[in-house]
This record gives sequence, C-alpha cells and structure tokens, in this order.
Amino acid sequence: MNHIRKEFSNGVILKNGSETPPGFPPSDNNADGNHSLLPDQSDDLEKGSNASSHKDRPIREDWGHKADFLLAVIGYAVDLSNVWRFPYLCYRNGGGAFIIPYFTVLILGALPIFFMEMSLGQFHREGPVTVWKIVPICKGIGYASCFMAYIVAFYYNVVIGWSFFYLFSSFTLNLPWGGCNNSWNTENCWSLSQGKVNVTANQSNYVSSTFEYFERGMLHLHLSKGVDDLGSPQWQLVLCTLLTFTVLYFSLWKGVKSSGKVWIDAAVQIMFSVGCGFGTHIAYASYNKFNNNCYRDCIFTATVNSFTSIFSGFVVFSYLGYMAERQHKDISKVAQEGPGLVFIVYPEAISTLPGSTYWSVIFFLMLITLGMDSAFGGLESPLTGLQDQFYRLFKYRWSREVFTFVIVFTAFFFALPCTTSGGMYVFKILDTFAAGTSIIFTVLCQVLAVSWLYGVDQFCDDIQKMIGHRPGLYWRICWKFVSPTFLAIIVISSILHYTPLAYEGGIGTYIYPEYANILGWFIAASSMSIIPIYAVYKISSTRGSFKEFSRAILCKPVPDYGVCWRGRWCTCS
Repeated sequence: MNHIRKEFSNGVILKNGSETPPGFPPSDNNADGNHSLLPDQSDDLEKGSNASSHKDRPIREDWGHKADFLLAVIGYAVDLSNVWRFPYLCYRNGGGAFIIPYFTVLILGALPIFFMEMSLGQFHREGPVTVWKIVPICKGIGYASCFMAYIVAFYYNVVIGWSFFYLFSSFTLNLPWGGCNNSWNTENCWSLSQGKVNVTANQSNYVSSTFEYFERGMLHLHLSKGVDDLGSPQWQLVLCTLLTFTVLYFSLWKGVKSSGKVWIDAAVQIMFSVGCGFGTHIAYASYNKFNNNCYRDCIFTATVNSFTSIFSGFVVFSYLGYMAERQHKDISKVAQEGPGLVFIVYPEAISTLPGSTYWSVIFFLMLITLGMDSAFGGLESPLTGLQDQFYRLFKYRWSREVFTFVIVFTAFFFALPCTTSGGMYVFKILDTFAAGTSIIFTVLCQVLAVSWLYGVDQFCDDIQKMIGHRPGLYWRICWKFVSPTFLAIIVISSILHYTPLAYEGGIGTYIYPEYANILGWFIAASSMSIIPIYAVYKISSTRGSFKEFSRAILCKPVPDYGVCWRGRWCTCS
C-alpha cells in the first residue's frame, strides 16, 4: 500500500487571507463568521486527551492517483464473501427471492451509510477514531469499528491461508481432490472425474471427493469431536496462515504512503460485503483530495460489488445443479455452508476441465488476491485509527513498523485456533458473531450520531463544500429516518430470531454446546459495549460549566475544529 500514496508538499497552517479549499469562500479576516483560518496557537480538540494542536499533527498523505483509491476501495468491497457467502445465503433464503431484501437493504441502508463514511473521512481527513471529534461522546464508535475489524482478521485471513494451501496443492499432474485413492478418502467417496456415474440408487450415500479433501485432507475435521476437542494446529495450515499475515505485514508496515431471518442475513451480508461499520472507508477516504467526488465513487463501488455477488451466485448454482443431478441428490445436500462452498464446488468443476492444474492455479491465485485486498483494508482501519489518535507515539523511527508488527502478528496468534483439526468449529463461531449483530449495531450508532447529533444539515453543508452540491432528498431522508429505523429493526430481529449454532458437514450435524453460544455473544458484546462504555467515560471525565460540558460531549466541535486541505488546517464552524 505504501507505493500508492504521496505526501502533501506543504504542512504550514493557513494564515488569514491565504488560499482556502474548494467550496470555501475567501475568509477575509473571518468577516462573515462562518469560515476562519486557524491561528498558529490552536487549543486541543479534546482537553485532557491525546488530540493536540493541529500544528503538531503529522502531514497527511494523499492517494497518488484517483485510480489508486478506486482500486483500493473496490478491492476491499469485492472480497471472498462475494464468492462464498452470498451464494449460500441466496440458497438458504429462497434463491432469487433473496435478491429483493438484498437490494432493499443496499438502497435503504448500506448505500447511504457507505456514502456517509466516505464523506466523513474525506472531509475531515481523519481516521475512524479521530473523525469523531465532530461528536466527541461517540468516539467509542470508532474504537468499536477498529476492534471489529481486528477480530475479523482472526478468521478471515485463515480463509486466505486455505487458498494458499489449495494453490500449493495444485502444482501436481493430478489434482489431489479429483480422485478417491488418497489416504483421507472413505469408502463413500464419489469422484466425477473418475467416472463413478453408473451408481444410481445408492449414489445419494456418496460424498464428493472434493468435499472429503476439504474436510479430511486439509482441515482434518474428522479428528475433532467438537469445540471442546480442537486438537493440535495443522502445521501446513499454520505455515499458510503465517504466509498470509507476513504478506499483510510487509504491505502495511510503511503505511499508506421477508421473514426476519432473511432480512437479517441480507443486512449482515451487504454490510459485511460493502464493508460498512469497520472504519476502513473512513480511513481510505481520509487520504482523498478534498474536492474528490466521493458520491460518484460510492455509487460505482456499490454497483460493482453487488453485480459481482450476483454473478458469483449464477456461476456457483449452475454447477451445484449439475452436481446434484449427477449424484441423484437434492441440491440442499450438495450446497455446503460457509467458505467450504468455494473450496468444494469450484475445485470439483475445475477437476473436470482439460488442463485442470493450470485452471486451479489461476483460480486460487484469484481467491488470494480477492482476500488480500480486503485484508489490507480490514487491518488498515485499526492501524490508521489508532495512529491518528495516538500520533505522538509515531514520531519515532520505526514506530509504524513496530506497531504494525504487533497488530498483525497478535492477530496471527489469535488465528491459530482456526488452524487446528476442529478449527472449522471456531471459524463458525467467529464468522457468526464477530461481524453479525455487532456490525449492524455499530452502523446504527454511527448514523444516529451523524444525523441527529452532528446534524444532517451540517453534514450536507460539508459535502457541498467538497463536491459542489448538496445531497438530494433521498440521502437526507435515509440518513435521518429510514436507515436508523431499518437498522434498529434488524438489530432487534437478529436477537429475537437467534438460533443456536450448528455445523452441517460430512460428519453430520454438529450442535454446539451452550457455552459456545455464550462465548459467541460475548465476542459480539465486546465490540458493541465499547460505545456506551466510552460515552460514560467521556461524561464522567468532563468538567466545566454546562455550556462547556455540552460542547465537549455532544455535537458542536470546539472552536479550532477544522478540515485539513493540502496539508493545511482550515476551520469550518
């Protein structure tokens, strides 16, 4: 990432009468009282906190080219979940009927929030934590976003490790998952490439060779009895996961130079896929030029992301139907839950192609690049957020490198349970709870803070200064009324419609013990609780008159609040 940004050339603070950003009228000694230029001696944004005067802030970097930003944000949005999560959710929730709630959530929830996050980051040129200087009592939203992104890294990068495993396994004349003559295969193994198609009545008892390779050849899931018997880490998976985190480190270390259940699934999928609530869009957009058209970027990225998901669904279920027909099974017996779908269906199809080795290498390289782009963005959120908040700690040499090392490799340490024989059971817990209800709740708090505390009118004024026009009625209504109401319903429904965890695999249906469900809710609550905890802390630690107290914790920024443009700070009160 360090190769796609360039530094600002000038870091001085604007004086009265100097140039102002696009969309700002000339200041002229602040005659109109609306726009002023910062004095050299600016007060702290937050008394008693780590936010100091603007002149002490490091110079903000910038994207080298517009294409760099678009590729980064599209790469983050179009990820592995488009390939493996969306097709399964489509099947589980009625196939094509799932498209209706999916696009409804996109239009009423994800798209307005996506635009909101990009606008916040670009206008204020701050990461996901310090951007909440606009509503100081809500800074916990930023910390919660960073924490969620960090937890997701525990299991998301393991999927990239699986892709590396499959990639290395592809460098053979005969793909290992294409036959039933391996040590991990059972007597029920069924291989399309080996021509076991003459079995009819009993063929429904057979298990695909690709399925056995995924669960038995790679995961060794048959060696585990459940979450209370995970077994030891598989050294091959450990090395592949370590390779993933190593690539992440060296890419980030230099910085960035209808039923309720259906609607819940649709909301979680679109938020997870677009990436709302993790703070990454705020972090990325904070490096944009001030007058970049973030509105156009938002529409373009969301469109590419959605159509990629739909196209993946067509590809997956075309072949699922073919497999079900050949095995004389119902398609429900062929469609597997979770990431196993992409490691079973696609490899099965590839194994039947001429030159299957080459197609396999190309396919898993694609998966790795899809995953890496999103992994970069996921870890960029806590890196940028905490670096902006505690910037004084980063003025020392190698501080960024050391901090990145700590973040990346502690995430690798917490990812190790997913590499054990029972790692899939851990993966299922994290995938269900780490970014499910918690991400919807965090996004709900975010849109309430901006729309009702900071104010929709003020927010629209900010956007007008950047792109030259105010957002239309659709955006204002969604931000203030529709999105908060819709998200609140989803949060409540996700709790009321909660079903205990279960894993459907080759070993049958595994029902999780009660403590595993409690652990999952604890993981979800750990990020959501940051928001009220910080609010209580802010209220209890703020002193002064009622006016000073209100200004410090609610919606009005302190007098030296401003926007950084071309490395210079300008106020916009």
